[in-house]
Amino acid sequence: MRTVRLALVGVLGASLFTGITLSSGVLAQAATSTNVLAKCKTTILNQEVTKGILTVATDNPGYTPWFVNNTPSNGKGYESAVAYAIATELGVKKKDVKWVVEPFDSSYLAGKKAFDFDINEISYTAARARVVTFSESYYDVNQSIVALKTDAIVKKHSPSELKDYLYGDQIGTTGLAYIYNNLKPTKAPRVYSTLDQAVLALQTGQIDAIVIDTPTGQYMASSQITKNKKLVATQVGQFPSTGEHYGLLFSKGDPLVGCVNTALNAMKANGTLAAIQDKWLGIYTSVPLIKP
Repeated sequence: MRTVRLALVGVLGASLFTGITLSSGVLAQAATSTNVLAKCKTTILNQEVTKGILTVATDNPGYTPWFVNNTPSNGKGYESAVAYAIATELGVKKKDVKWVVEPFDSSYLAGKKAFDFDINEISYTAARARVVTFSESYYDVNQSIVALKTDAIVKKHSPSELKDYLYGDQIGTTGLAYIYNNLKPTKAPRVYSTLDQAVLALQTGQIDAIVIDTPTGQYMASSQITKNKKLVATQVGQFPSTGEHYGLLFSKGDPLVGCVNTALNAMKANGTLAAIQDKWLGIYTSVPLIKP
């Protein structure tokens, strides 16, 4: 989105840039987005689950860096900040955003939802999209490996060596799918109902490693996994992108997704989403790449 962003800034302050040619397509896109957002501000009341309230769901607990202090309503953390930025684009005041709890593994099941959208590191998959509706990407994600510092995988993680370890993960996650589809280990991975259970299994040596998105993995290694108040885990590395991305999750066919996508596109064009990402997720780009 850099080209669009520079072009729009050039419109607002041409003296800042030279040699930038604004295409009619860019200008038309910006005008269309503005017009659609203006309309969305008048129609959102009729699309919300609870009129006058934007109901946003996530799991409990909510982990850093997605949320801070397990308090989605404080606006801190990437997903909390994104949710409030979307609300702002749609003309919804912060006091009119209500947070509710939705367990991760039930969020993508079929059926009418008691929320407007769920923001909980839920990756788009074709299977999930058959029964729920996803927004466009609000974060493109890589998978990574977290292990105890003393485990052999920290130093021995060539593609062939990665097949020899015992992995564990939460049921229904793309991390678990990555283990099956990309690592293809010789030992069947252990599957847990919650992420907390998988973390405990790693802490107690029941498994060798967890595969999880890079930001959450970094938080686990740098803040969460301890023994006698000392950090005992490390993020071994992250895998190259597979095109995986997180989307906001809606009830199947929810018309609100159109306005939310317009808000997301506006945030990408005006730099809001990039600024939020730099603030809360910027440090994770330095995690080394490893091959599956």
